[in-house]
Amino acid sequence: MSRPPVPDRDEAHPPIATRWRWAWWLLAYASLALGLVGVLLPGLPTVPFVLLAAFAAARGSRRLHGWLLAHRQFGPVIRDWDAYGAVSRRAKRLALTMMAACAVILFLTAPRWWMAAIGTAFMAAVGTWLWARPEPPPRPPSH
Repeated sequence: MSRPPVPDRDEAHPPIATRWRWAWWLLAYASLALGLVGVLLPGLPTVPFVLLAAFAAARGSRRLHGWLLAHRQFGPVIRDWDAYGAVSRRAKRLALTMMAACAVILFLTAPRWWMAAIGTAFMAAVGTWLWARPEPPPRPPSH
């Protein structure tokens, strides 16, 4: 007697381990909250927190993960990152512009020049890494 075939797993919805599900859920919602605050607060990034929220939601909340993937703004960014490790040129330019503005603010307001220099060095490293990311392939035109 042979065993029945094992159905293929749904790769888009892997099974969620119940032991740590609450921790992934908490990380997903906390990251999303920080990302949303980053929309309004200069210096606090949005995209890394949204990507972290999507990563954690895939392991802790199918509902939130589905919402993020279907979101008009966040969905394409998450799908491009998941599929290609890619960041759009527009997002790169916006991130670098915001980092440059924050560096100027740091140098104008920091009590010591070296404090601003350290923050600016970190932003320069992140900016270099970000610019080195590939760009997603062009999307087919929608009608």
